[in-house]
Amino acid sequence: LAGTMKLGKLTAFYDDNGISIDGHVEGWFTDDTAARFESYGWHVVRHVDGHDPVAIKAAIEEAHAVTDKPSLLMCKTIIGFGSPNKAGTHEVHGAALGAAEVAATREAIGWKYAAFEIPQEIYAQWDAKEAGQAKESAWDKKFAAYAKAHPELAAEFERRVNGKLPADWEAQSQKFIEELQAKPANIASRKASQNALEAFGKVLPEFLGGSADLAPSNLTMWSGSRSIGDDNAGNYIHYGVREFGMTAISNGIALHGGFLPYTATFLMFVEYARNAARMAALMKIRNVFVYTHDSIGLGEDGPTHQPVEQLASLRVTPNMSLWRPADQVESAVAWKYAIERNNGPTTLIFSRQNLTQQPRTAEQLANVARGGYILKDSEGTPEVILIATGSEVGITVEAADKLAAAGTKVRVVSLPSTDAFDKQDAAYRESVLPKAVSARVAVEAGIADYWYKYVGLNGAIVGMTTFGESAPADLLFKEFGFTVDNIVAKAQSLLK
Repeated sequence: LAGTMKLGKLTAFYDDNGISIDGHVEGWFTDDTAARFESYGWHVVRHVDGHDPVAIKAAIEEAHAVTDKPSLLMCKTIIGFGSPNKAGTHEVHGAALGAAEVAATREAIGWKYAAFEIPQEIYAQWDAKEAGQAKESAWDKKFAAYAKAHPELAAEFERRVNGKLPADWEAQSQKFIEELQAKPANIASRKASQNALEAFGKVLPEFLGGSADLAPSNLTMWSGSRSIGDDNAGNYIHYGVREFGMTAISNGIALHGGFLPYTATFLMFVEYARNAARMAALMKIRNVFVYTHDSIGLGEDGPTHQPVEQLASLRVTPNMSLWRPADQVESAVAWKYAIERNNGPTTLIFSRQNLTQQPRTAEQLANVARGGYILKDSEGTPEVILIATGSEVGITVEAADKLAAAGTKVRVVSLPSTDAFDKQDAAYRESVLPKAVSARVAVEAGIADYWYKYVGLNGAIVGMTTFGESAPADLLFKEFGFTVDNIVAKAQSLLK
């Protein structure tokens, strides 16, 4: 356990050794720590016996009575409390007590009942079936009256709570995507993402966005965004620099229902949010994670801020969908997919730098949603297939043009979502990546090893095998081989 927390005017760092405030190690909530919290305007309830429910209740009630400042409850507990021989030791942290110690603990705390036997008087205190039924009946009656008085609002409430999309969603979203294809724009995919939010936000009032102190860089606010800090009826949360807390909170919002949360930070900082993002996948929560500044293209901030292995690690997380779009059209399709997905989270990976929009037929446009599709093809069976995602699609198409000019039959496959592509039927996957074509080159500014899945052990990869460096993006792409000439050379080496 380690991290930082912002407590009003107070910033604290905590780890296994305790809390440090303003550079002073305080230990775990000593009286000196309490005094410091009080000096910053907190109400502190000290010396609460964390094993005494009466004391805990009294402390909570005291805190509730203080309404003009935050409260801190200092509860003292002992790990393994009640175990006569192992309490207060590491032995009760990661291992069972054992039969002998269980028997000793039962005797020490005066528990006379067998395993899984609940005394009737205790069960009765916890039995909420009758009270719960009464509350549910009261709610149903109240909502029925509300629905009669306000039928449209009641229907909208039920739609949002049940996670259903508006009746005109499909038509509106598809119209927007088709308009983007008809009006090309060479913009960063993070800007394309903001444009998608602008269009979709007007259709989806359940959107509840937020960013970890990077909203101007993530471009996750649109014209309808209103900060909850300024308006309790708002739809945007400025989370501050707390990626894990942000992601965990948005998980809770998704579980509550009625909202469609999305959160944002730089892709590199998914490392701070990792456990909450993983839990979203494990719990099959509909949540949208926006990660911008997606590669060494971030530039001068250097390798500490340039994501390399994050794309691969997110892709191999079970039930996590990932999209890395190549232009504004794929970005809008990625957002549409994320919004419609109701059995797990979706990560949307966007670039800092501008991307060239690619031409597409109506069939190609329809196939974007399948996660992978033929973007550019040769006449007849291709000799080599180039596979790319995101910001590398543009130079891959240029490399294909150069190969074709030299007489090579080449196909370019855009693969914005490997998990969506892998879910397609075998016939479609074979039509895009035919087994007969073994000469394949994958191009992505992320860790190279992931792509052997698609190019085979004898294929070639233009990818990262090291961390990045600190330099302008264009110099870095050239330094690490993300150039037309290098892609061409890799392809030609497979054809010899």
